Amino acid sequence: MSKRDYYDLLGVTKGASADEIKKAYRKKAKELHPDRNSDNPDAEAQFKEVNEAYDVLKDADKKAAYDRFGHAAFEGGMGGGGGRPGGGFGGGQADFASAFSDVFDDLFGNFAGGRAGGGRQRAARGADLRYNLRVTLEDAYNGMQKTINVPTSVQCGECNGSGAEGGAEPTTCPTCSGMGKVRATQGFFTVERTCPTCSGLGQIIKNPCRKCQGAGRVHKDRSLSVNIPAGVETGTRIRLAGEGEAGMRGGPPGDLYIFIEVEPHKIFERDGTELHCRVPVSMTVAALGGDIEVPSIDGGRSRVKIPAGSQTGRQMRLRGKGMPALRGGGTGDMFIELAVETPVNLTSRQKELLKEFESLAEDNNPESSSFFKSVKGFWDSMKG
Repeated sequence: MSKRDYYDLLGVTKGASADEIKKAYRKKAKELHPDRNSDNPDAEAQFKEVNEAYDVLKDADKKAAYDRFGHAAFEGGMGGGGGRPGGGFGGGQADFASAFSDVFDDLFGNFAGGRAGGGRQRAARGADLRYNLRVTLEDAYNGMQKTINVPTSVQCGECNGSGAEGGAEPTTCPTCSGMGKVRATQGFFTVERTCPTCSGLGQIIKNPCRKCQGAGRVHKDRSLSVNIPAGVETGTRIRLAGEGEAGMRGGPPGDLYIFIEVEPHKIFERDGTELHCRVPVSMTVAALGGDIEVPSIDGGRSRVKIPAGSQTGRQMRLRGKGMPALRGGGTGDMFIELAVETPVNLTSRQKELLKEFESLAEDNNPESSSFFKSVKGFWDSMKG
């Protein structure tokens, strides 16, 4: 059976450019790949035909020979395809894998920059670190400068981070020739993987530094001064660029992230920039009214006037006495919530006075009167 025209197989014209040929092959290879066509028994043969066509047309010399002589250029020992003994193509798996690997590189970026740029990885970046810092509410209000000790990895001073004894320069990896990647042909595919000798760095160290064992970094506790801005709250994250672990063999350092946790306060409860303070008042002050002093988070005192007849739960606002907003934006307010306290451990005289007050009370408890009036109506309706 005669072979199909290579241009027809790829669906391009004879004058197609190299980019057009590659694009057409990539499309056909995806369509006809055997893994995607398990129900088509002819898929593998069609896939091989497409790869055979692309292997010829992607090469300028083979393409010129094919354009002049057709399939005969690669039959009968003409050898016009690029110097192979016994006829240039032959349909072997090596050529098939080579054809597909070009498009595989194009699709996946050749794993590390393509043939032209090499496959070597950059020196590994150091890990980011997390530090949990607990601060008081007063510290969160004022802001602070805090010195922290962070266990981390720093650049080795003996080898200046190179990992080699005496700071010597690493040598090119003999396994991958400095590419950081090695290739192996597996069936129809050329698979590229990280070089096992240099772990993708493209370089090896013949004499590792005795202090860091070739890592280029050593473990050490570092003291850092951290600026905690006013207004931080639980969950605030502060990033210190470049203060994380040192990278392997001179790689860039990671970052340090400080996570803030504000401790609960004995007097104040925080809600964003607002502060809430529950203040107990005596029954007489609540009934008659009066003045009380309440604390503020800045350490000062504020005088608050309690209106006569105040009930438990009544709130009063103190403007500007709350928490500062992080990164500016003003200051919140503080809310005072009254808790009317019932006296305990009464003396006989105090009990007599309260009983006398109760006997003289007329319409002094409107909420109680309203409630029990409603209760009486409820019971009457149930009887009906």
